Amino acid sequence: MQPSNYAIYSGLEVESIERATVDAVCPPNRMELADWLLPFDNASVGRAKSAVPLKHANTERKTLEAIYAQYINRHLQPNFRVADVAALSDVQRNLIEMGLKPHGPVLVQIGQSHQIRSVSTSSPATISNQPTAQWASVYTAEGFDFEDGAQRVHLLSRSPGAVYGCISEGGVALASGAASVGHGWMGIHGMRTRPQAQGQGLAARILAGFAELAIQRNIPRVYLQVEEDNAKAIGLYKKAGFATAWRYRYWRNDENPHLALTGISS
Repeated sequence: MQPSNYAIYSGLEVESIERATVDAVCPPNRMELADWLLPFDNASVGRAKSAVPLKHANTERKTLEAIYAQYINRHLQPNFRVADVAALSDVQRNLIEMGLKPHGPVLVQIGQSHQIRSVSTSSPATISNQPTAQWASVYTAEGFDFEDGAQRVHLLSRSPGAVYGCISEGGVALASGAASVGHGWMGIHGMRTRPQAQGQGLAARILAGFAELAIQRNIPRVYLQVEEDNAKAIGLYKKAGFATAWRYRYWRNDENPHLALTGISS
């Protein structure tokens, strides 16, 4: 089920990355239920609204149904973010039986800050503690979905302690990214370059800027998430020393999200 280069990470590493991932999008509400973290949000970004296991271990069907009910009771579509690993095969089977289907997949990749810093020999991006209008403009630029971009700006801007990387020329922002620090990791999110500026090494300069900050703060480990079909981004991350730790997919029922399940109380 897992990619051929899947690496076995400790349970503590899985949990710390998943907690850091949810913290980075800072959902307005969340709860924990039987080793699952449940963020509640109406955002378009899946990480902000999908239940995720804090351990790669089996979960009973009744627990999955209880998680499902938590979303239904809040008038939210139930979403699950589940790694494609053997330890979660029963979870995936139960989700199928509950009427959910997988979407994605997305790779969770891990790298070392010192190695990432060397991905670009050009000057690294300027990193700021506050999101700026220039930084935000890249996400809603022509060639991108405006509503999705605006959602990402909103989510990335509300995380406490987040930092923001941006490269501009002639007063126009060409590439942006965000990073969050927590649970022993730096997480890199929302990497985006305007279509007309792609292929110029700008994303590498943003990675280098974040890595430089991580080194300054004595944070050796960095993680990010990238869609599996984004070959260009994966190529850059490989050059920066990132390797896939695991792959996950989003599970949901688009046809009937309020499907009544046996054992779920209203």
